[in-house]
Amino acid sequence: MKIGIIKEGKQPIDKRVPLTPSQCAFLLKTYPELNLAVQPSPIRAFADDEYSAEGIALQEDLSDCDVLLGVKEVPVDQLIPHKTYLFFSHTYKKQPYNKALLQAILAKKIRLIDYEMLKEPSGKRVLGFGRYAGIVGAYNAFRAYGELSKRYQLKPAHACKDRIELEAELIKVELPENFRIGLTGAGKVAAGAMEMLSALKITHVFPKEFLNEDFKNEPVYTQLDVRHYFKRKDGKSFTRHEFFQDQTGYASNFMPYAKHMDMYLACHFWSETSPFIFTREDARHPDFNISLISDISADIDGPVASTLRPSTIEAPFYGYHPAKEREVPFGTPGSIGVSAVDNLPCELPRDASVDFGNELIKNVLPQFFNNDEGGMLQRASETTKDGSLTEAFSYLQDYVS
Repeated sequence: MKIGIIKEGKQPIDKRVPLTPSQCAFLLKTYPELNLAVQPSPIRAFADDEYSAEGIALQEDLSDCDVLLGVKEVPVDQLIPHKTYLFFSHTYKKQPYNKALLQAILAKKIRLIDYEMLKEPSGKRVLGFGRYAGIVGAYNAFRAYGELSKRYQLKPAHACKDRIELEAELIKVELPENFRIGLTGAGKVAAGAMEMLSALKITHVFPKEFLNEDFKNEPVYTQLDVRHYFKRKDGKSFTRHEFFQDQTGYASNFMPYAKHMDMYLACHFWSETSPFIFTREDARHPDFNISLISDISADIDGPVASTLRPSTIEAPFYGYHPAKEREVPFGTPGSIGVSAVDNLPCELPRDASVDFGNELIKNVLPQFFNNDEGGMLQRASETTKDGSLTEAFSYLQDYVS
């Protein structure tokens, strides 16, 4: 079997890789029957000579490979027919901007295995960049606070060589003694954000403590699960299983926490059937105390009312004016500071790639050598090499027809 690592072709450029040079070398030692080739690229976070130094072949033409690995969507004109591809295709929700991509994949009789669809039988995803989205998103929040308060100035995350340099910047952070931070979510994104809060040595308190105690002498943060920021409309007790089965009949319970919160880190997963966490009307309420929001989940015009648009790595911050319900310059008096960068892991491409590659090696690549024991690859395959959708993704037929 031969695996090829393609160069990223989507614009804007993405410096991340699915496998680092040392991870490629590890795979070659682990699987003697495996060959690897890397398509040369001038934009990767890992240079071509780093792969060569590990004995990995550089090869412009990957047409002799069985499986091709990338990160972002592959441009249609770069797709090689009759191959198996793994990348983030962003097609399973019928995204209009990638309809032509899936049509081309079918026409070229390519088997597409979408990273987002690689899951355990329970439905839990096994692969993603969520942890580093949380790490960089939390860092951006403290960078934004430094700019708003004029207390300190942090280097942009993308200007740091790696996470070590990024964490060294945190020594500059200076917060008021009574500063309070709230975080929503319980997945990998939230875990990444909490790694930054831990590096800052900010005290973690329970939601009930956050609501009822003063904490005048130290900054604190609390992690809110769905049972904290949502409630049943009928007043009955909250059950996670029932909520995830059906979100109708639930309402936001975020305002009691927003009353005590200075900074909000939005790390949750949200579906369109879920209630909003806070509305534009909520943001105008006198009890709404939040002055800075890092919306790491970045659902546009959705559950976090201040997230009007995605921001960019180059211009990560803008302001939301609750009374005017519109965007204003960052730092405008009476506004909420917003960070809503939607490609956060790209700011630390080397570290994010290491993390992603480790998960790929541990959870996914072994399936190619054990005949897909458990069916993970099959469940994640949107298309087949005969040019058709798989049964699980047959609902996409009207999308590509």
